[in-house]
This record gives sequence, C-alpha cells and structure tokens, in this order.
Amino acid sequence: MPEEFLSRSFRRIVVKLGTGILTDAEGGVDRERISSICREVADARKAGVDVCVVSSGAVGLGMKHLGFPRRPTDLPTLQSCAAVGQSILTQTWQECMDPFGYKVAQMLLTREDLRGRRRHVAVKDAMERLFALGVVPIVNENDCLSTEEIRFGDNDVLSALVASLIKADLLFILSTAPGLLNLKEGVLIPVVRSITPEIESMAQGTNSPTAVGGMVTKIRAARIANRSGCGVIIGSGTDPRLLTRFSGTDVSGTLFLPGSETLTSHKRWLAFFDRPKGWIRIDSGATRALCEKGTSLLASGVIDCGGEFGEGSVVKIRDDADRTFAHGVIAYSPGDLRAASGLRSQALRERFPNRKQYEVIHRNELVLLDEVPHFQSTEGQSS
Repeated sequence: MPEEFLSRSFRRIVVKLGTGILTDAEGGVDRERISSICREVADARKAGVDVCVVSSGAVGLGMKHLGFPRRPTDLPTLQSCAAVGQSILTQTWQECMDPFGYKVAQMLLTREDLRGRRRHVAVKDAMERLFALGVVPIVNENDCLSTEEIRFGDNDVLSALVASLIKADLLFILSTAPGLLNLKEGVLIPVVRSITPEIESMAQGTNSPTAVGGMVTKIRAARIANRSGCGVIIGSGTDPRLLTRFSGTDVSGTLFLPGSETLTSHKRWLAFFDRPKGWIRIDSGATRALCEKGTSLLASGVIDCGGEFGEGSVVKIRDDADRTFAHGVIAYSPGDLRAASGLRSQALRERFPNRKQYEVIHRNELVLLDEVPHFQSTEGQSS
C-alpha cells in the first residue's frame, strides 16, 4: 500500500517547513538550507509538479532582528516580530530561488481568508493562477493581523488547509523531528493507515523558544489532509534530498496514507474551513441515522439548539452526550427550529405549511467529523 501510493505521479505538492529548518543556531536565516530547498523545489517544478511552500520562521527571524532571546508573550510584540521577520523571510526565498529561474509570491493568510466562501474561492483562484504562471507560492500565517493563530503557531494545520484547498496529492510537514516516534519502544513509525487514539497519544508538544505546536498539530494536520485525499509525510527537513528521497519504499519519516473516501470540496469547507455559529443537540436515534445511514437531519430528532445562527449558517451537530460529531448548514432560524423540534412530518407540515425545505439539515449540506459516537439507544428518527 505505501509503495503503491508513493509510486503515483504527483501533480501538486505542499511543503511545510518549520522554523527550526529555516533558521541557524543563532536564530538568523539559514541561507544554505533555504538554497538547498529551492533547488529541490526547482527540480520538482521542472518535472511538471506544482509546488506550494508553507514557510514558518517570520516570528523567529523578527525576534533575532529585534534582539529578543525568548518568544514574547504579549500579542503586539509578537505581531511586531512577525512584521519585521516576514520581509526578511520573503526576500530570502526570492534571492535563493533566483539562480534557478523561478519567481516566488508571498501569500499571507488567516482563517478568515479561508472561512467565507467568497474569499475561500478567491484564494484558490489566485493560487491556481500563480501555478499557471510558473510561480512558487510562499504561504505563511498572517501573524501581523491574526489574534488567534499567532498563539498556536498553527502553520501545520494551515499547510493542511492549503493542501485541501488546492487539491494537493501530497503534503510534506518537515521540521527537526524525524517523524512520529513510538516513545515507549524508541522507534520511528514508518506508516500510519488510520489516525487512532493510540497514534494521537504518541504526539508531544515542543519546547523550542521560537516554535510552537510540535507533533500534536502535525497529527491534526495529517487528519485534515488525509480526509481531503492528500497523503502526508512527516519527517526531518535537514536532509539535502528534501523531496526526492521519498520514492517507492524509501520513506525517511512517517507516511500518513489518505483514506479511501475523500470529502467533496463543499464538505471539506464545511468540515475544516468555516467556523460554526451555533449548535444543535440531537437524540441517539437521529445520531444513528446520520452516522450509519447518511440521512438528512429531521426535526423529530432535534432536542435543543444554541448560539447566534441564522437560516443558512453552519452549525455544530452534537449528540445527546453533548459531543460534536458533525457540521452542517441549517435550514431553520433558532426560533423556527425550537418550534419544530420533536415534530414528525405531518405535524411539521401543519405547523409550517409554506416551507420549501422541511429537513433541518439536508444530507448534502452535512459532514461527519472524525469521532463518531457510540450508540446507547435504539430510539429512531421518523419521517
């Protein structure tokens, strides 16, 4: 299975590089390393592969330039470090790519840029045009503006969202870590076919003064990318054969294989990009129907709702134990949903005779998340 996956002809890849790979021991730019990476990227481009680089390092470089020995804890100083470091980072990428004849483009993103459908599509279209022009996008979290992601250093997850957005075939998440380690046995795990609780328990954070996240966010990123049909390799970025070493059985790192069922573009947006504005709680029968039969959500299974959502908003779907297991686009306002909760088809039509859609959430507008509840009841959802 791993050999079969790696023997494919990849059309598009994303390469995420951690701060530790791009900076030297003193915290400055490691130009030799970046030049080596650019050579690998150029070789991939010459082979007809689109390459997008997700580059960390802006905050760390800004810290070095401004004389901070440790990562600042207040947001304005972090933003200042990011602003100073980002200009150094982008300039370095272009200077190191110049000998190979390729242009780079800086793209700074926040979750808000990928959340709304209009901006989501605009970013995707811009990326597609850059690829068509032969340009290598250099993506980073817009730490100068972000008030949330800057605290997590979530470029691992950002790289997975970018891979999902542009329908990449393979995502490299490269840092100073060799891959996912089984700490009890002290061995590298070469292949992960499914991200189980056991796999998640092997993740650890980071103690780096310039980086955050560690293996926890890398596994979270792998989960997102895998459900989007994208393979993931978590490995060390210190090898000069950064990309070409991954072929056939020669995998230096941990390969996370994509699942057999890939989410559609719309359901990827529902699952990963948009931020739910509220929640609805449903009974065990409705939960079973959604998880096992793939049905639409009917009003008869709704227990309660909350949040500031409106008709057409994305909401969280919770089971009767209050665990979120799905997202969906709701067809009711909160007031109408409370009035409709528990009603079966005939009573619902009498209560709302002019409605065009009686399903609370149509199955085409609903996506299951990773954790599917265990069922305790046989109580059903009736039509």
